[in-house]
Amino acid sequence: MNSQPADKMTSRERFRATMGYGTVDRVPYFEEGIRKDVLRKWRRQGLARDVDLSRLFANDRRIEIELDVEPHPAFRKWPSSKADLAALRKRLDPNRRSRLPRNWKRLVKNSESDGVVKMLRVHRGLFLSMGVREWQRFSELMHLLAENTDFVRAAMGIQGEFAAALAQRALEDMKVDAAIFSEPIGGNHLPLVSPKMYEDIVLKSYEPVLKVLRRYGVETIIFRTFANARVLIPSILKWGFNCLWACEVNIDAMDYRALRREFGRDLRLIGGIDLDALRRGRQAIYRELTQKVPPLVADGGYVPLADGRVRADVTYENYVTYRQLLQALTRS
Repeated sequence: MNSQPADKMTSRERFRATMGYGTVDRVPYFEEGIRKDVLRKWRRQGLARDVDLSRLFANDRRIEIELDVEPHPAFRKWPSSKADLAALRKRLDPNRRSRLPRNWKRLVKNSESDGVVKMLRVHRGLFLSMGVREWQRFSELMHLLAENTDFVRAAMGIQGEFAAALAQRALEDMKVDAAIFSEPIGGNHLPLVSPKMYEDIVLKSYEPVLKVLRRYGVETIIFRTFANARVLIPSILKWGFNCLWACEVNIDAMDYRALRREFGRDLRLIGGIDLDALRRGRQAIYRELTQKVPPLVADGGYVPLADGRVRADVTYENYVTYRQLLQALTRS
């Protein structure tokens, strides 16, 4: 494997310049982490046992800072009426010691000098915030959205105030490069709630969090979503989001080239490379990357990345093809 050219920027400088449509030495290269079971399979397919995969290809150093946003103590049965809201508020205490990561002091100490891209997860979206972990609660929440909208709005308001206070606590100590709102809300054809309901119940509840992010100068506000959430994009832009990270998508509906044409530079982009192409082989990988990556990179505000975590159904040969071609298309 050829050695990598020397980089002139730190990962943090490169990411910030990319999101600001500035000049960079190359685009950021992100990786969502290769699982041990995938590595074991790849070892059988040709990856040498003494080779560290992270050293084969250029990778930008990035961490996602995850805060503890669970109610304490945990609910046996999640709230379903306004009578339960006081208990929800009490259990979402942003000052609880365990809310920050265990290694928080070390992260803060190194944050300005280590050159690592730091992304703060500030909210986990409608469904997870409302306790959806299994079908029964999902069904219950859908009925609540239809029949008791005021309760869901009030509960999400409490979640928003909690997320804002917790984000402020973190940002008082550390400057981050991006904030992530996770929103697993899409189906294959449409989101599970309408844009109007999403604005009224969810985005309004995000206002306290967004206000804190603006106060602390967080410039990149990421909407990380799944499947097909295209109809929500005008709404999130209106509320101040400026970056889309779409995962495991309906690739036709969420084609990043079409999104850039429609929404322009107001919408930065992370991802967009069809993971299925990596499963299909060399020709599919070549077609996917050569068609999508060069025009998006040339326009700026774009981090090329597969639209899902690479798993064992992607062969080692295909992964190498993907990474080598990505580098060839973005280093020139």
